Amino acid sequence: MNTDEMTQTPSVTTKDTPIVELRHVHVIHKSRTGSLFKPDTVHAVNDVSLSVRRGETLGIVGESGCGKSTTARVMVGLQPATKGEVYFKGRKLGHRASDRRALGRSVSVVFQDPATALNPRMTIHDTLIDPLNVHRIGTPAQREARVKDLLGVVGLPMSAMHVMPRQISGGQRQRVAIARALALDPDIIVADEPTSALDVSVRAQVLNLLEDLKASLGLGLVFISHDINTVRYVSDRIAVMYFGRIVEEAPTKQIFTNPQDEYTRMLLSAVPSLMTD
Repeated sequence: MNTDEMTQTPSVTTKDTPIVELRHVHVIHKSRTGSLFKPDTVHAVNDVSLSVRRGETLGIVGESGCGKSTTARVMVGLQPATKGEVYFKGRKLGHRASDRRALGRSVSVVFQDPATALNPRMTIHDTLIDPLNVHRIGTPAQREARVKDLLGVVGLPMSAMHVMPRQISGGQRQRVAIARALALDPDIIVADEPTSALDVSVRAQVLNLLEDLKASLGLGLVFISHDINTVRYVSDRIAVMYFGRIVEEAPTKQIFTNPQDEYTRMLLSAVPSLMTD
């Protein structure tokens, strides 16, 4: 059976079926070093298996360059796997455009820096209505109403609708990015270092917003960070990455009270003792 045939096979989806599942995924990049006929390679993701369901938060933590952002790009369909399989709602994800569109509607992404993630030439209104127009969701009036709803959901005033991204603060821009991620009513949001570009005083507000949205909308959340303390705050499960591999995955409490891997223990050693009680 070829890949396209597999994607056409009906599947039974239950609340326990992962929205996205990676099975033994590898991502190998060619580097600029080495010879013309034998370039060196970088094994960015090495045999990673992960899954995420609605209503839960999976934290992925590791230092810069460990492969966590590449793993996120595979999850949202922005990076093809060199080897391994990606499953979407219980079915193997194929290469058909319809499969990719379905994944794009179901799994949204919030990037690290809202200043570069938002089009500087588009008003907040146009930024939020654009995905609704592209996917032809609802009538024009319904789309306008949806934009107003999204602003309310992320705690922005209606007056923000007609301003440009440069005219609002970094925290407000990230709220706009989250609102855009919610526009298509996704099952999962993948948040890649969503607070690292923000002032310390704003980070807790954005984290609380994500937690509130998860609870009120039943969303799944993949939260990616180099800061294990931040990941602890929002996650039900934590996967620890090191040099492209998942070295440990467990419920958050177990990671903090009984870590199994030496690298996990090293990350925790940098956490103030008052946070490990």
